[in-house]
Amino acid sequence: MGMRKGSPFFVVLLGFGFFIATYNLVTMVIHNRNWNFPTQLVDRSTLALRSDPIVGMPNEFKKSGGPRRLFHVALTATDAPYSKWQCRIMYYWYKKMKDLEGSEMGGFTRVLHSGNPDNLIDEIPTFVVDPLPAGMDRGYIVLNRPWAFVQWLEKAKIEEDYILMGEPDHIFVNPLPNLSRGDYPAAFPFFYIKPSDNEKIIRKFYPEEKGPVTNVDPIGNSPVIIKKSQLEKIAPTWMNVSLKMKEDPETDKSFGWVLEMYAYAVASALHGVQHILHKDFMIQPPWDLKVGNSFIIHYTYGCDYSLKGELTYGKIGEWRFDKRSHLQGPPPRNLSLPPPGVPESVVRLVKMVNEATANIPGWDEAR
Repeated sequence: MGMRKGSPFFVVLLGFGFFIATYNLVTMVIHNRNWNFPTQLVDRSTLALRSDPIVGMPNEFKKSGGPRRLFHVALTATDAPYSKWQCRIMYYWYKKMKDLEGSEMGGFTRVLHSGNPDNLIDEIPTFVVDPLPAGMDRGYIVLNRPWAFVQWLEKAKIEEDYILMGEPDHIFVNPLPNLSRGDYPAAFPFFYIKPSDNEKIIRKFYPEEKGPVTNVDPIGNSPVIIKKSQLEKIAPTWMNVSLKMKEDPETDKSFGWVLEMYAYAVASALHGVQHILHKDFMIQPPWDLKVGNSFIIHYTYGCDYSLKGELTYGKIGEWRFDKRSHLQGPPPRNLSLPPPGVPESVVRLVKMVNEATANIPGWDEAR
């Protein structure tokens, strides 16, 4: 488990030059036509010849032949109790799934962007990086995510050639293979990320000479399985585009809490990288009703139901599971199961949370 912190010299240098470097780099990305990174864009028709990546799983995904292509599981996190308990559950299920048949999971790192170690470093492999300089995130803490990845990729020794970018509120529900193919990373298509519907804004950061706006995938950075060499190129651009988007009032207002997701999609397109859009990568209860062949449960939405098993979204249910009910500390062990009629995805989620909390030592202790 590597736990390191940036040198004092680096931190001072960062604080002095970060604003100027950020402005200059992003200005170059937006206005300079003499690009320094690849301009050849992927032709989606090459994928369509084999299978529509949105509609179904390409046949080669189902084949297990050839050497294993391990990916390193990485997520960014804070030292807040809300982040900690989610990371503990995620790490529990990572360990359960890692060595099962079909898994190509390698190592695991919680990239902690608090600047200091916390009391989980002996439980979860952790790499400490610095947060953005004070005030730079403008109250949008997610801006620390790309900056955390930049630091981790620069300083850490990562054995695997691929990286899965995950989040604390992900639970591995099936063994996860490496879904990327060649230079095509694998990503999950989000219905609310719509580059074509926001072309005016996208063009501020992805100029017309780079290609059609459809080259910007409807994705965020997570979940994504990508070559480490690709992410090393994309991450600095992702960081700078995120900051520039936040500085632009129109973009900030339009994209809101998904701004950093758009920034990753734009940064990838600027580097000529397009993703296989894998709808089975994860499910999001309560909207997705069955686990099926998916690999991750993302419990970002609250699950509210009546005792008759009817969804009461937008209204606190007689039965509910919502991670935001536990901002100050972990949920108790042995949560009540949903009433009859609630979708299997929600039942499975609660059962998996209960199994993790029952088996993680010291779950009820203050963390």
